[in-house]
Parts: sequence; C-alpha cells; structure tokens
Amino acid sequence: MLHILGHSSRACDGLTRRELITAGALALLRPALGCSTEALSASTARAVILIDLFGGPSHIDSFDPKPDAPAEVRGEFATIATRHAGVRFTEHVPRLARLADRFCLIRTVSHRYNSHNPYGVMTGFDGGQDQTNYFARPTDHPSIAAVAQYLGRLRRRRDLPPYVVLPAFPGYSQGLRRAGPYGGYLGPAYDPLFSACDPKFSGTLADAGDFYNADKTPMGDPRLPDLSGDLTLDALDRRRGLLTQLDDGARRLEKSAAAARLTRLQAQAFDLLLSQNARQAFDVAREPLAVRQRYGRDLFGSSTLLARRLVEAGVSYVAVHTEAKPNGHWDTHNNNFNMLKRLLLPFLDRAVSALIEDLDARGLLASTLVVVTGDMGRTPRINKRAGRDHWPQCGFCILAGGGTRPGVVGTSDRQAAYPVEHPVSSGDLAATMYHLMGINPEATVPDQTGRPVHISHGGKVVRQALA
Repeated sequence: MLHILGHSSRACDGLTRRELITAGALALLRPALGCSTEALSASTARAVILIDLFGGPSHIDSFDPKPDAPAEVRGEFATIATRHAGVRFTEHVPRLARLADRFCLIRTVSHRYNSHNPYGVMTGFDGGQDQTNYFARPTDHPSIAAVAQYLGRLRRRRDLPPYVVLPAFPGYSQGLRRAGPYGGYLGPAYDPLFSACDPKFSGTLADAGDFYNADKTPMGDPRLPDLSGDLTLDALDRRRGLLTQLDDGARRLEKSAAAARLTRLQAQAFDLLLSQNARQAFDVAREPLAVRQRYGRDLFGSSTLLARRLVEAGVSYVAVHTEAKPNGHWDTHNNNFNMLKRLLLPFLDRAVSALIEDLDARGLLASTLVVVTGDMGRTPRINKRAGRDHWPQCGFCILAGGGTRPGVVGTSDRQAAYPVEHPVSSGDLAATMYHLMGINPEATVPDQTGRPVHISHGGKVVRQALA
C-alpha cells in the first residue's frame, strides 16, 4: 500500500502502528474479558427490543384501570376483558387484550426518578435528577445495552452494529442529548448507533402550541444516519484507504486508549455505510404494504417494524424511543383522554401487538425479549386540565418472549396509586433483563475512577416474570 507521507509506520518504541492499535483495543477489552466467565451464562434472550414510552404513560387509563373508583380517579374510559380471568384493560387496547396470555404485565413498577429523561428506563438507575440529565455526561451510568457490550454479551457483526436506538437521539426531536442510551463511564465505544428521522405531522403544520394536540401524528421512517456527507460509496471506500495511511498524526495519538477507541469507531462507521446488508435492514420500504399497515405508517409504528427488521438481520439490542416534537410523547398533563384514545393508545395497541405476533410467526419471539415501559405512571386523580401529572410511584411494564412467562405481576391499591404487593423498581427491571440475556445481575463494572458499580443498582430479578 502507498504511504502518502512516505514515513515509517514504526513508533519510537519500535512498535508498528497496527500493533499499537491492537494493543489499545485489547486494553479496552481486557476488563470485560477478565470478568466474562463470572458474569455470563446461558441466555434465553439473544436479542432485546426495548420500547420506551417517553413522557410517562397513564397506567390507570391503559393496563390498570379502576372501574369502581370515583369518577375523578376512574376517568372517561370503559374497560374490556382480557384472556386472563378478572383482568381488564382499557377499551382502547383491544388487540393487546386479546394477546394478554402472550405477555407478562407488571402493574407495580415503582421508583423515585420523577423525570422524562430515559436514564432510569435504559440504565436501571433511578437516582438521577431531571435537569441534570437533559444532557448526557461521561460520568453517567451506562445503558443496559452498553454493559452487555462491555461484558461481551451482545453479538457483533462487521456490517451491523450490536446496539441501535430509533428513531433518533432521545431529546425532543434531537434538540437535547438526554442521559440514558450511552456508554457513560464505560466510554463512547459502547454508545449505540442512532438512526435519523425528519418527522412530518399529519394535518396542518405542527408548532409548539400543538404539544397536546391529538390530531397531529408524527409521520415518517427512521433511516441510517448520514455519516458520509456528499461522498459516494466508492469515494468512501477510497477515503477509508487513505485514512489508514495517515501515519504521522495517528502516531501521536495511538498511545492512548481513546485513540484506539476512535479508530475502531471510524472503522465501524465505514463498514456500516458500505454494507449492503445494513442498508437493506434499515429499509422498511422493502416490507409488504400489509405489514407496514399492520404496524402503522406513523413514525413510531415504522420504528417498531424497523426494530424487528434489525433483530432479524442480526442486531442484538434495539431501543425505540417514542419522542417527537411537538406532540409525539406520553406527557399528558393536559388533554389526557383525547391524546390517549386518538393518538397514543392506538399506536401502542397496534404496534406492540403486531411486533409480538410478527416475531412469533418468524420464530424469533422465544429468543427476543420485548420490553415496553415508560418514565413513570400518571397521577390517580385527574387535574383541572383534564390531564394527569407525574407519578413514579406506580406504573407498568410489558415483557414478552425471551424466556418470560405470561401473566400479571403485582397489584396496586384501589386508586392505582401505590403497589400493594410485588413492587418492582427500575433496578429490578434491569436485573431481570440482564438475567434473561445471560448476564449475572450481581456483576459489577468499573466507573471512571475504577470503583466497581453494581450493574443492576441493587435491583433483583423479578422471578414471577420468568418462564
């Protein structure tokens, strides 16, 4: 290969550039390799699809209705029977009611993190603070997927990333970089690939005044991020060859682990852009029209369908973050019932039921863990704006496939305010996910100071949810 600058690739200590890169990469992997025999075991979930219902879905108006409560608690919706005797859902999730014997419903998710950032959902840590977590920091706890990568559990393929977040950066249509999905103190090598999107809204143009408008649906498809600028694929391939020859500048950086990390990320980005397999996996337009309509043609229906495509192609962990400006959220302080019945619950009912049935039909459900939850629940009492406010004391989580057992876990009180039995923390959910992924939930990883941190943050496996 031509050396553009004509200088030797050997550093002053006699090591070649390639050897330095290899040594740096091995240094990054050594902590994970050293503890992998203790941390890993056989898994029932070889892939995970996490659907994060950003904003805090109302549990009492969905999967834990209280038809005998006073009107100011009960709300406007009627209830319907499910496949479980005595278990009723709201009338606006009929598909999921018919599928209730196919998933585990936890009705008593309870924690202390009163924030819309996905930090608690994606890490299992509920000790963060709202405004502090608007922007991710290197000292944050890593996501569950980042820990799984660090410990060597997520499958890696050259042409596909192990961890993808859809449809974009979680941050109010990318205006923020909310804490939660990143590698945190494990480093940016364990960050996900974020897809990109440009949502349009049905009806007239949306603006900030439409935050609680139930008539405008975010539309569009997630896509591969634009990492290439205006370069063609041939030009990208040539550029990759040129970059590998720039020895002078690289030689000054390669003594640090950060340089090895950067080099590896650059290589992964090029592999992804040049991969026909990746481009095909991200192309939801390849799906039959009937399948697309079954999931829903809105942004989040397309994202859920894309999650299935990516898992089928070999991606190990996909998170769908349901947030888009202005009204693509579950933060229903105002207009709760219209937002739920006309926009939010139809998406949830359609897309999640389609995902479970589709994975099952393709023989993927037994090995794919589906997790559906949100920041928090909503207040039992309806406010003066026909809305419900933040309520982390009680919420829900759906677990399907991947070694889970269908049924209902936990009971809330008469107003769905507090758990009566089997409270489940954010750490408990994380521990359960780790267990199903074949990761010891009692394992630790080092923070930025080298201090061992419990990956489940004190959480315990929800044994009632396991098959």
